Amino acid sequence: MLTEAQVERSFRKLLNDEGFAVGTFDKADDLLDDLRPESPLRHRLGAELDELRELHTAE
Repeated sequence: MLTEAQVERSFRKLLNDEGFAVGTFDKADDLLDDLRPESPLRHRLGAELDELRELHTAE
């Protein structure tokens, strides 16, 4: 299990390096699964991911 700092760093790196490549959202979801369900970071990054999905599908 990764620490919250490691998850956030990996999440940011993933989105910066891969952008919206096929499977990026799935990989980001997998990273969020490493966090506790009640983690504020999980909720924050999850909300960011949802917004990015909406922006990506709107294009």
